[in-house]
Amino acid sequence: MGEDAVDRAERVLEEGIERDLGSSMTYADYLDLDTLLSAQHPRSDPPQHDELLFIVQHQVSELWLLLLLHELRSARRLLAADELAPALKRLARVKHVQRQLTEMWDVLATLTPSEYARIRPFLATSSGFQSHQYRAVEFLLGNKNADMLRVFAHDDAARADLETLLHEPSLYDEFLRHLARSGYPVPAEVLERDVTRPYRLVPALVDVVAAVYADPAAHWGVYETCEELVDVEDQFQQWRFRHLQVVTRTIGHRAGTGGSSGVDFLRRALDLTFFPELYEVRARVG
Repeated sequence: MGEDAVDRAERVLEEGIERDLGSSMTYADYLDLDTLLSAQHPRSDPPQHDELLFIVQHQVSELWLLLLLHELRSARRLLAADELAPALKRLARVKHVQRQLTEMWDVLATLTPSEYARIRPFLATSSGFQSHQYRAVEFLLGNKNADMLRVFAHDDAARADLETLLHEPSLYDEFLRHLARSGYPVPAEVLERDVTRPYRLVPALVDVVAAVYADPAAHWGVYETCEELVDVEDQFQQWRFRHLQVVTRTIGHRAGTGGSSGVDFLRRALDLTFFPELYEVRARVG
């Protein structure tokens, strides 16, 4: 083998690369990898090969949800401050995070019904339904449900966080308040509504949105935000649908580990909407 072939097969470390890291912050230090990579505790006995997949899938989902909440809360604050441009930047990132969450279902879908059946008994009553962060995302987007707080009665911090979000305006509420401050004739019933309740369609608001869609150039910032919000909801629905598909192929119509009816319960979630006027207006365009 010639010298050139050896050179192409081996990448020599550059002189400037740090080698003595005994007293320096390392990649593992910064990311706290000792904690992160030791947080997987399979419960199956005898051990099941596929349980690590199940655990990692859901832990990674929670990390993405952590970032999603960070970006949604920031977008909401920016809308409340009438800073539309940076709020749109946050929503753009939100959509990319949502896409990651949806595509992750493809990995879990490699778990066959037989493989999952060997893991399921060790989940006991644990269920993704009990994800505090997922519920926080729903509350931030406007799908409020005070009864959900009972699920977290055992976890003071999670319950307190959801209770705070329950009484705060949603992302959509802040967008509509921004419209009102910008001179759009947002109906008083929208601005004065009980924010602890799920958002419901207000026909008079559809007229306001229709005027925006009738002349996008004259209302470009608002028009773009409406479409960004539709993108966010679309991504959320794709996540819900993919979840439904994976559960269907894995357990069929069996009840969920957390006590829900399983597939039927998940299917009903597809009928929920966060931003109804932004969909209703589509029948008025053209």
